[in-house]
Amino acid sequence: MSFIKKISRTKFWLPLVIILLVLLNWLASEWHTRIDFTNEKRFTLSKPTQKLLKSLDDEVQIDVCLKGEFPSGFKKLANSSDEVLQEFKEIAGSKLTFNFVSPDDVVDGSSETYADTLSAMGVDPINLKVQLKSGEQQQFVYPTALVHYKGNVMPVNLYTGDKIYITPAELNSAEAMMEYEFANAIYKLSQTEKPMIAYSDGNGEPTGPNTYDLVQNTLRKDYNLFTFNLNTQPSIPDTFKLLIIVKPTKPFSPLEKLKIDQFVMRGGKLLIFEDKLEAEMDSLQIKNEVIAYDRGLDLDDLLFRYGVRINSDLVMDLQCDLLPFIVNGSKQTQPLPWNYFPLFQTRSNHPINKNLGFVAGRFVNSIDTVEADGITKTVLLSSSANSRTIATPALISGRENVDAPEDDKFKKANIPVAVLLEGKFQSMYNNHLSTAMKDSLTTYGGTFIPQCIDGNKMVVVSDGDIVLNSMKDGNPMPMGSNPYFYGTDKQFPVSNRDFLQNCLEYLINQSGLSEAKAKDYTLRLLDPVKLEDERTEWQIGNILGPIFLVLLFGSIYQWWRKRKYTRI
Repeated sequence: MSFIKKISRTKFWLPLVIILLVLLNWLASEWHTRIDFTNEKRFTLSKPTQKLLKSLDDEVQIDVCLKGEFPSGFKKLANSSDEVLQEFKEIAGSKLTFNFVSPDDVVDGSSETYADTLSAMGVDPINLKVQLKSGEQQQFVYPTALVHYKGNVMPVNLYTGDKIYITPAELNSAEAMMEYEFANAIYKLSQTEKPMIAYSDGNGEPTGPNTYDLVQNTLRKDYNLFTFNLNTQPSIPDTFKLLIIVKPTKPFSPLEKLKIDQFVMRGGKLLIFEDKLEAEMDSLQIKNEVIAYDRGLDLDDLLFRYGVRINSDLVMDLQCDLLPFIVNGSKQTQPLPWNYFPLFQTRSNHPINKNLGFVAGRFVNSIDTVEADGITKTVLLSSSANSRTIATPALISGRENVDAPEDDKFKKANIPVAVLLEGKFQSMYNNHLSTAMKDSLTTYGGTFIPQCIDGNKMVVVSDGDIVLNSMKDGNPMPMGSNPYFYGTDKQFPVSNRDFLQNCLEYLINQSGLSEAKAKDYTLRLLDPVKLEDERTEWQIGNILGPIFLVLLFGSIYQWWRKRKYTRI
């Protein structure tokens, strides 16, 4: 202490202070840490994301297209993007760079603007000036980032809505997904080989234009896709990571089910979209009525063994899509709710359904979970609080919409229609494998496996139309879109494709990035009633508070100086 006093009384104290400050700043730039005091660890990256960023072997460049004069919601979105990417840079260091660009800026090394590049990638802008005044120009915003890695580029959507004004809830949802969206884009760009998946086509599964969005925009985009006939092929090769079965119409033989069962036992993932009942919109349009009856697919015993049962009924929901109906004998049609086309709003209870909008279904069956040892069941999609089921065979008639539905009949809530199953599944053929089945396995060098070697998982959805698309004017629409009102204000925004992609990523993706998607961001809003009642008090406090603190600090400082120098 005496040494410090001696230095402070010499002429060298100022240079020493400057050297000390420079040294402290240099140490802080090289070694530093931060403490996240938020309950949900909002500013702490998940361990899979940190592992991904630490393993980068090339530079990642991220261009965020949110530079410019935009409404406050998009400015906050830009600030949130900056905060997340700063966290990324803390881990990745010099391997990651990012900058904010305007859509009108010219891309380096090109004559095109960022807006041209985004449009070529199929990214649609949000028009900030729908109705123009004289002399005004259209202004567009692209709430998107471009991630560049190893010569490839991928767009990242930062805001899934299409409105000019972003609500606090929408902003909170976008912030919660940012870490996952950026990390998932880097992960996909870093993969040298796409996972192989098999699309079953031997039991009447659709392969026509109504699978365009499923096949071209989803499956082939991120995976190596092959069609697979269970009837003609001896077994499902382990090179396939997943088997997807979409809306089969022909029964499955015992041998086909054995192939599926043993694929699951060896660790293969299963994704099923099954329409248990025969009920098609085409028949309803032609005859104005259709009888829904069981297709007889003979999959009940297999799914029951794994832990679920698809029921022979139909889910009706007051939260539903619209269809055009002729009312009161007039020639003009009127859009009316069609309770057989429910809109499922997820509970965000799992990374698969996290922050999803509506998922549109058509003639959906209910699902029951049944006892299965060691199997965990998670309901991913369910009906609203105002729903019901009707038994089949049932007559479905377009004349039902002549009268409004009786609300007192729609008293069931949260009827499951999509379930995730996880655990060590037991084979359906354990202890009763026939000699013919055993011989079929032996012929091709296989051995019977009674239980999953490791923990496995599958998703069962009781509607095949969820992942199929309609056609309009000869062109395919996005899956789940309403063919009658697509492109109008009566089209509900649906997330069918996002739901499918989330299922695929959770089942196949080994990166563990779903942990980042599972993070909850608590939305903490000011109480509007208290804000109005206590406005004056807070305004006075904000004005007088700083003045009081300055006077208090000045008084204490003067008292301390007076006391110090009076003693000397």
